[in-house]
Amino acid sequence: MTVRTTYANGEPCWADLQTPDVPAAKDFYGRIFGWTYQDFPTPDGRNYAQAFAHGHLVATIAPQSPLQLQAGTAAKWNVYFAAKDAPDLLEESQHAGGTAQFGPEQVGDTGVLGFLSPPGGGTTGIWQAGTHFGSHLFNEPGALAWAELITPEPQAAVGFFQQLFGHEVTEYPQDDGGSYSTLLIGGNEVAGVVPADPGDEADWQIYFGVAEVGAAAAAARAAGGQVLVEPDEPAAEGSLATIEDPQGGVLNLIQVSA
Repeated sequence: MTVRTTYANGEPCWADLQTPDVPAAKDFYGRIFGWTYQDFPTPDGRNYAQAFAHGHLVATIAPQSPLQLQAGTAAKWNVYFAAKDAPDLLEESQHAGGTAQFGPEQVGDTGVLGFLSPPGGGTTGIWQAGTHFGSHLFNEPGALAWAELITPEPQAAVGFFQQLFGHEVTEYPQDDGGSYSTLLIGGNEVAGVVPADPGDEADWQIYFGVAEVGAAAAAARAAGGQVLVEPDEPAAEGSLATIEDPQGGVLNLIQVSA
């Protein structure tokens, strides 16, 4: 197991869940990943939870805002890219054809938060590290392992991320005539960009690693969730499944080496 201590500019570094029911989400994901938790108060008197896999910080489960609760918004996973300069990225996003959606916001001494969107949509978190740099594990069971943007404007989105982060790009032709693009940092693939089906809106697909994807999908179902995409049988490294928690949060699982 490799413990991370830093992320390069442009690498996915963190994921969190915003949910209407933090205790229920803790129970659900704890049954799948074996997470343990540490609770902290929010300024409005509620609690959020830091999640730990094998004793290492890997995610946060946080309460939705009052407006989200009032609107009945489903739970949602967010992904964050490491940023050397979050304010600069938010400003640059508007010149690159995207949108600065939120921030920059200083989060105590832990870092600077922002959200932006590439052309075609797809809310993307950015995180400038302070005392918190991101997940202590990556591509390990119970930790963030991959993220890919499904978008109606894949080439515009790729160009957007290249301009902001300097990503290199690899294109993989698909049978339908489209292509799967991967964003690279230092020669390593860090995220994907996929054409959306006609009529679908842009969104990030977030993947967490599991040791056995079949067992993890069964645990999700037993905990009250749904399995939207069943894993391959027999499952092997790289096998996938998609689950939905009882509050509507959708997450992908990928089998990785323990």
